[in-house]
Amino acid sequence: MRPLIVGGAALAAVLGLGAPAQAEGALDPLVGSAAQRVVLSDQVAAAKWGTDSPIEDPEREQQVLDGVAADAAELGLDPEEAKRVFRDQIEASKLVQRGLHAYWTAHPDQQPTERPDLGEIRPELDRLGDEILLALRDTDELRDGPSCPGDLLGAYAHTASGLGVLHQAGLGRAIPSICS
Repeated sequence: MRPLIVGGAALAAVLGLGAPAQAEGALDPLVGSAAQRVVLSDQVAAAKWGTDSPIEDPEREQQVLDGVAADAAELGLDPEEAKRVFRDQIEASKLVQRGLHAYWTAHPDQQPTERPDLGEIRPELDRLGDEILLALRDTDELRDGPSCPGDLLGAYAHTASGLGVLHQAGLGRAIPSICS
């Protein structure tokens, strides 16, 4: 499936579904944690802004994926499946970071005035990663079932409605591999 960087109605069309359901579903906590991680990308972007720290950091990304694989195995999850989900999380973060860096370049008066320390942001990223892994474990059967795309759409609709356009796009990029 291609990356889902679209809004609710367009996402429904991509998935071939009708209007999203309004009741909270089993995937909402998982998508909610992914959304929190997407929003945290703002701080990562600010930490890297004006420094030599690149948005693209293959070595760090591999460290994250290796850790995810090990943690997934301990939870009884397929490490490769968990790595696919986290690759999407990483790509979503980079999408937001690139968007913010482009915006700040075009609007210097909106550039961050403080630079957060990545060392202080990483524990929060780790906490959210743990939440995502636990939610993957808790929704394993659902994510393998035929209702997953519709449930995912509903969770996206619930969560994305509270986000700005850039973060909606990031969340859409973060979730395509949730359904097996």
